[in-house]
Amino acid sequence: MTGEAARLDAVAPAVEVDPDPPAAGTRVLDPDSREWVARLSGSGAEREAALAELHALLAGAARYALARRGSELAREGLADLAVEAADDALVAILARLDEFRGESRFTTWAWKFAFYEACVAIRKRRWLGREVPVEEEGWDAIAREAPPDDRVEQLETLSALRAAVEDELTSHQRRVFVALALNEVPVDVLAERLGTTRGALYKTLHDARARLRAALAARGLGPDAR
Repeated sequence: MTGEAARLDAVAPAVEVDPDPPAAGTRVLDPDSREWVARLSGSGAEREAALAELHALLAGAARYALARRGSELAREGLADLAVEAADDALVAILARLDEFRGESRFTTWAWKFAFYEACVAIRKRRWLGREVPVEEEGWDAIAREAPPDDRVEQLETLSALRAAVEDELTSHQRRVFVALALNEVPVDVLAERLGTTRGALYKTLHDARARLRAALAARGLGPDAR
């Protein structure tokens, strides 16, 4: 079940941990970054001007990302999506402003939020009006991908996995597993459809995978079998 294990592991990216984080509350900022943080942390007309400048920068970054990744979008749709991505990026930046540690210029840090939100916006747009695929579609696709050399063993493991999904998972875990791991629905799309967060879905998927691996191991199958 090597291929399936790799596919499941790829759904939730590994979390990188800073091995030597700076002391809490300490930030060494370049002058331009320091000015951005000060203006955004202030109040009144100066803060409003900073917000407008930052939003314009984010919209430009989002348009660039969308033009590269969403060439099928009409010009009008791309412009609207860029503004939407810039709005979401601005909210995220303000919520995490205290986390900016000056490891890069503030504008570089901010651009990353715009790029991320632009990619999220594209995934959501591509799924607009589409239903999450039914469970059968995902199982059939995996069965077709089984290599001829060990097709019998792969199909046996797949059958056991399918039974474990039905018997071992809660209804919510099954829904999340089927959508993310089986049918490869983007996590952003599923989070929006279910009214939850990416983090909550990754936690649910992690718990589901642990249950499934234990069930397969008990039958002498899967990567944890002994």
